[in-house]
Amino acid sequence: MKVLVVGGGGREHALVWKIAQSPLVDTIYCAPGNPGTAALAENVAINVDEVDVLLEFAKAEKIDLTVVGPEQPLSMGIVDLFEEHGLKVFGPRKNAAIIEASKAFSKDLMQKYHVPTAAYGVFSEVGPAVAFIERTGTPIVVKADGLAAGKGVIIAQTREEAVAAVTDMLSGNAFGSAGSRVVIEEFLTGEEASFLAITDGTHIIPLASAQDHKAIFDNDLGPNTGGMGAYSPAPVVTPAVHENAMQQVLRRAVDGMAAEGRPYRGVLYAGLMVTGDQVKTLEFNARFGDPECQPLLMRMKSDIVPVLLAVADGDLSGVQIEWHDKAAVCVVMAAEGYPGDYRKGDAISGLDDAADLDDVYVFHAGTTLKDDRCVTNGGRVLGVTALGDTVQHAIDRAYQGVGRITWPGVQFRTDIGRKAIGRTR
Repeated sequence: MKVLVVGGGGREHALVWKIAQSPLVDTIYCAPGNPGTAALAENVAINVDEVDVLLEFAKAEKIDLTVVGPEQPLSMGIVDLFEEHGLKVFGPRKNAAIIEASKAFSKDLMQKYHVPTAAYGVFSEVGPAVAFIERTGTPIVVKADGLAAGKGVIIAQTREEAVAAVTDMLSGNAFGSAGSRVVIEEFLTGEEASFLAITDGTHIIPLASAQDHKAIFDNDLGPNTGGMGAYSPAPVVTPAVHENAMQQVLRRAVDGMAAEGRPYRGVLYAGLMVTGDQVKTLEFNARFGDPECQPLLMRMKSDIVPVLLAVADGDLSGVQIEWHDKAAVCVVMAAEGYPGDYRKGDAISGLDDAADLDDVYVFHAGTTLKDDRCVTNGGRVLGVTALGDTVQHAIDRAYQGVGRITWPGVQFRTDIGRKAIGRTR
């Protein structure tokens, strides 16, 4: 069969890598792809927002299954478009992808269907927003309502920071139209975890637990990013936490979306705050997390393609996913200046040296070729991912790979996975 993967980041490289292992698949295309996907698939020069062009390509090439990686084409309705033309596609339709595309919609859904979450308010004017901040106190969380590439969240420690964040967003300076409304939430304490599941709108299959590292610097300091690393399994997700996440969060959200006439099919990703055995939902995403996708797919023992096909067909009954007992860790290597303005075009050295390591795989995220050399072309450039018998072993292997790769101004966190050490797996 022929498979088209839409996207060009680390998540899509991981999807291509996993799909390429399936005996069901003969040919993989990746649009637009990157130098990493080019080793496993045929890259196609179509951007993710060119949904009509992607449709024409899929029809012309008789694509059997399209797998949509990023949130942008999902929110534009690429799944609706492909299905209307009789094509199989993995991902939620536009009216379901709104669970990520609008944080206000997501919060209202959680409130209506009793999904545990933080107290919040939704605002489109500065005055009422400031009044809410003064009533609630700080620290407080300010979020752009729309899609902001994982960066539209400001944790404000003071009233002044919160008011500045609201003003920047609502003025359009910070995140453009994505910030034309803001969601302001009480600040939650605890430990974050990523809880991903695959659903056909009725059945829900949880994926292995994972934990992302959002802040740019060690010890979770500095501004939020799209994610600086992730590991799986996450020991903070105990059996009790897993059960609460499934029943109180995923089950209620999937049933709530169905009740709203927005049946959800695809990956549903809940960002959780864990305190003891209790969970509260920070946000929902409508796709695989990046970088959580990388360690999760390295740990997935099952062939992923039958799972993706079952969701596209709307029937996950009887499907099971097996996992390797090993742990996996992904360390993101980023460009100088990220998550602000960052450099591009720096030559990357050491990729082959890192690839020589056993159980280490380097997923490309923001790279391109220039004069036959791989150079930086994004904020998050690479995701060095490793398997190990324990989380500590996987951490050691991943950083061994990181140590073999360099370019001018490279930055990465040195503490990915540290929270797992000392906890019982």
